[in-house]
Amino acid sequence: MPPRRSAHVQGASSSSGSSAGLGTGSSPAPGSAGARSGSSPSPPAPDSPDLSSGDSGSDFEDVLRLHRKRRPRRAQSRGPVSKRPRRREPSGDGSSLAVSNPEQNTLFEAVRSAKIAVETVVDDWLETYKQDRETGFLELVNFIIRSCGCRGVVTLKMFRHLQNSEIIQQLTEKFEEDSAEYPLSLGTQPWRRFRAAFCELVAAVVRQCQYSVVYDEFLMDALISLLTGLSDSQVRAFRHTSTLAAMKLMTALVNVALGVSLHQENNQRQYEAERSKGPGRQATDKLEALLEKRRELQEQQEEIENMMNAIFKGIFVHRYRDVVPEIRAICMEELGTWMKSYTASFLTDGYLKYIGWTLHDKQREVRLQCVKALQGLYCHRDTAAHMELFTSRFKTRMVSMVLDKEPDVAVEVVKLLTLMLENTEEVLTEEDCQSVYPVVYVSSRALASAAGLFLYRRLLDPQRGAGREPSRDGDNRTFFRLLLAFFIESELHEHAAYLVDSLWDCAGPRLRDWETISTLLLEESPTKGLADRQEKALVEILAASVVQAAEGQPPVGRSLAKKPSARERKAQAEERTRLTHCLIPALPQLLAKHLELVLGQLQEVVEKHTGQAVLEAACRALHALCDPELTLHGRGDLVRSRLADQLADKFHQEVTELLQASSLDEEEVYSMAATLKRISILFNAHDLTPWQLFEPCTQLLQRALDTGEVPPQVLVPAITCLHFHILWELSRLPSTDVPQEQLQSLKTRVTSFCSLCQSCLSDVDAGVREQAFMVLSDLLLVFGPQLPRDGREALAPLVLLPDAGLQSQLAAFLMDHVFHHACSHEELSAMEDSENHIEELHQRRVLLAGFCKLIIYDVLELSAASDVFKHYAKVGGTQEACPAGPATAWGHQALSPPPQFYSDYGDIIKETLNCTRQIDRQQWARTLLLSLQQLMTELLLQQGPEIRAAEAFLEIRDLARRFSLLFSLQQLRNRPALLSMHKEGIQFAFQEPPGPGPGLPPLNLPFLEVLSEFSPRLLRPDKALLLAYLEKIYQEQRWLAPQDVPWPSLVTYRNSLQPQEERGSVNSHSTAPRPPPGSAAKRPRIDAPSEHPDSSPWPSSRLPSPALTSTVLRGGPRPPLTRPPARDPGSDPGLLQSSSLSHRRSGVNRLSLMVEEEEEEMMIEEESSEEDTPEQDRTLLAPEDQLRDLFDSTILGIEDPSTHRTSERGTPAAQSSSVPVYCCYKPKSRGAWLPGPCCLVMVNK
Repeated sequence: MPPRRSAHVQGASSSSGSSAGLGTGSSPAPGSAGARSGSSPSPPAPDSPDLSSGDSGSDFEDVLRLHRKRRPRRAQSRGPVSKRPRRREPSGDGSSLAVSNPEQNTLFEAVRSAKIAVETVVDDWLETYKQDRETGFLELVNFIIRSCGCRGVVTLKMFRHLQNSEIIQQLTEKFEEDSAEYPLSLGTQPWRRFRAAFCELVAAVVRQCQYSVVYDEFLMDALISLLTGLSDSQVRAFRHTSTLAAMKLMTALVNVALGVSLHQENNQRQYEAERSKGPGRQATDKLEALLEKRRELQEQQEEIENMMNAIFKGIFVHRYRDVVPEIRAICMEELGTWMKSYTASFLTDGYLKYIGWTLHDKQREVRLQCVKALQGLYCHRDTAAHMELFTSRFKTRMVSMVLDKEPDVAVEVVKLLTLMLENTEEVLTEEDCQSVYPVVYVSSRALASAAGLFLYRRLLDPQRGAGREPSRDGDNRTFFRLLLAFFIESELHEHAAYLVDSLWDCAGPRLRDWETISTLLLEESPTKGLADRQEKALVEILAASVVQAAEGQPPVGRSLAKKPSARERKAQAEERTRLTHCLIPALPQLLAKHLELVLGQLQEVVEKHTGQAVLEAACRALHALCDPELTLHGRGDLVRSRLADQLADKFHQEVTELLQASSLDEEEVYSMAATLKRISILFNAHDLTPWQLFEPCTQLLQRALDTGEVPPQVLVPAITCLHFHILWELSRLPSTDVPQEQLQSLKTRVTSFCSLCQSCLSDVDAGVREQAFMVLSDLLLVFGPQLPRDGREALAPLVLLPDAGLQSQLAAFLMDHVFHHACSHEELSAMEDSENHIEELHQRRVLLAGFCKLIIYDVLELSAASDVFKHYAKVGGTQEACPAGPATAWGHQALSPPPQFYSDYGDIIKETLNCTRQIDRQQWARTLLLSLQQLMTELLLQQGPEIRAAEAFLEIRDLARRFSLLFSLQQLRNRPALLSMHKEGIQFAFQEPPGPGPGLPPLNLPFLEVLSEFSPRLLRPDKALLLAYLEKIYQEQRWLAPQDVPWPSLVTYRNSLQPQEERGSVNSHSTAPRPPPGSAAKRPRIDAPSEHPDSSPWPSSRLPSPALTSTVLRGGPRPPLTRPPARDPGSDPGLLQSSSLSHRRSGVNRLSLMVEEEEEEMMIEEESSEEDTPEQDRTLLAPEDQLRDLFDSTILGIEDPSTHRTSERGTPAAQSSSVPVYCCYKPKSRGAWLPGPCCLVMVNK
């Protein structure tokens, strides 16, 4: 039967959907006369159509057949039954496309397997087609249908009796999409290879059929007709696949048409050559053959043009506006290929308008393909010359796309503009270029490099248009002068490193011309030399070029595209060597040329300016120029001495006048303050002790304390000068054989200065107070106990230890000006200025850090940290200091919102907690307890006995909960400290007498609820021991609670010590705590040891009762380090006996604990096994040391086991009297063996 011809093939006039644009109303057929460039186009209406809208409803997918009934599946009549399920979930390998088991398609399977070359597959198919063209055509059609993800099959009966629309309708009904995936939409590697092979197969079919089959009026007509119908389908898979096939088919036909055109040109030349011969020499047969061949080629050309016209008007015109971005991108990509390959037919305004319109597309990939298509057209001068009208119409859009939101699109646009700059004559104006120049400073390195090439081609290339070979020196001098002009005139940015990095790929050899740069910098001729501004810019470019050449890394904010190869690394090493040889001889000459000028300017800056930042920068620069390792440091020393003489003479004169005058005017005060400020900043980096500034500054400070007439702006730099004077004197002392006169003189000065600073702590000016506190903190730290260590034993007489009064004053200053300052009325009114608030907060953090360093480095007693620790979770200030009541917004249950003190100082306090824990665990635990006791006592004085429901009491419990998290790790090491806390906490709870009236509890009894927050960190035997001790203390005090109403705090604490399985069975109305009964559960039994510990695990020290005085007055002095631990005089022998009995009763309980928590131990063994513990301790640690609260430790990240250390003041856990011995082992990963929990006994050490 004759093939069904498409309406588009038979007549182009029936095609719909042609668009108006730069050319005529509809796009002319390729090769037609009306399609030539230079025609008078009418302006498009609208200028830029909406590319996301469809046409005639055919581009939308949401209007699917809602009322279609799915046909029942038919059983397959042949072939084995597939073992795969009929429906599968979508997957990336394309298996979701299988909804039935269709007949095998040899083309699809061959292309998908990628085991046979596409040319071979096409040859086999062509043989089949030549034998039976309907069978061969159906195989090709079913290959395309299968490539759409549809398992339907076009049969011979369907092909002969149904129209294309009916065939597509049936295929759509059989599609049965399980997901939105189809082969072209999948991004896995196999399907990407399939897509490439699919395109290659379509091109190979046309290529191998171009001489015969393509003109048989069956294959191409029927194929184009089917692809046109599929491209208009509402199913995305059909539309996407058929469009790709049609566009590749069109590309192949364009190549065929190009070949036919070349044959026509050759035939025409042969015909003209034959006709030009004389009458007797002409071959009539040859002329007739050439004419016949020309008619045949013209027919072929017309046939090919009809096919291309049908594809373009039937598919491209509709699909370039498809709703799917991938389809639009395919159309633009192939259109650019057609224009580049067959410019005679396609490089016309009628086709260029589609690219110009699509430049406005909203999708990145579509715009990217348009720009790449234009790059292929502008890369040659001959093609660029035919695009004047397009360039003038769409140049504004192309220039604006330099700032495209997608960096890869912007990169290609800049490359396009570079091609336009090179291959067109003055198309881009200076205004257009100004839009590209600033892009060299963007963060994207690819975009900046592309803009750098544009800048180099436009402005910096000395050979642009010259057409001659570059001369190394002259051209590079011109290049650097042009570069300096651009860099200086660029008002938007002044980042030389980014400019150099942008030009590195295109102008790297010029930027690495170190000889030319050195010559330019050393020139002093007024005509050839550089101006000051140009020299400064060239130095910046030189520094950036040196860094780029030496390191090979882009500046901050730009990522390197790829890692350098071995060859590139070798080239970098060679370049470093070359620049060293070039610049080392030139640097001394450059310094000698500019050093005097720099030193003079530095001196002028110090003499004229009073800004803190400016003076500090000048002093740092002067310090660098005075480095003894520098050859020219003598000149810097001379300038420094001259400057110091001038400032010192002026200061001595002003001090004499101030001490003798009865009053000072504002000018004198300002002059002295400015002089002292310069001296104090210069003193920071330079030793000014030879100028004898200590005595005048001391007199100023003493005068201020005696009379109060010295203004604060003079006192603050005077304190700073005295501080640096002492530090410089200390640094000049030798480590050994120090003269006693120097030691005594420095000791006297330090003592007198510290006394003056201590007096300044109560000054009315905040700046003077804070400066005195910081200086005192630094001096106490520098002259602390660590001074005579590390071979400096001769400096032992200089050790300065603070007395009780100074310690108390430092702690009181911290409370008044750091913690209570946060919620004062003045601060609340000043919080509107956020910048000032941040600066004041930073200053308070510095004060707190200085105090905490004194504690960490053993200058202050560890108990002094209690005033710091008790603010770890506090909202800020007392109720009187914070009238707004921020504590009311933070309930007991809400633990996550951070309080004010925690957000401001939490990191400092937490670090102090960790550091002090490493020093002495027991004293650290006592300090934590002391903090809680102080808060409890303050609350009782403020609110009376009824405090359990108060918000402040809930905050104290929350603070205790936070403290308890610090005991999560290393339970066996923390055991003595934890037991000490509970013991002394119980004593504190029963310390105060009860209130008036029968049955009232002791005043401090609610502290047991605070203490209960630490109970989860106790081992089970210790809980039983504490219950017994609580019973003993309760019976001794003889404060019996009423039988009907038990004391809630006592019940809470008792329940926290009960084992988990016994809490439910304990009588809630019991008034006195009872020791837990022995475990009745069946557990693996072991033989009890014959010996029992003869010493108590209780710590020996006793914590004094807290008072409301300063921190350092609350506790007595710590015992000396060499004193062995002694038994607490307040301890009762019965408690020790109870401890031994508890060990005797808890042997099975300990075994039960190990068996129950074996899984938890196995989870955390890996983390704790690497702890830096002495070897003898590691062998003695019980598995309880591995047990911790995983949830709490994950939140706070308490204590890195690898950095744990035991101080000389601490008592390691291995010194405990009870030593666990393991009788069996369990295997661990990587071949190690760990003690197992199944056989644990306790032996006497």
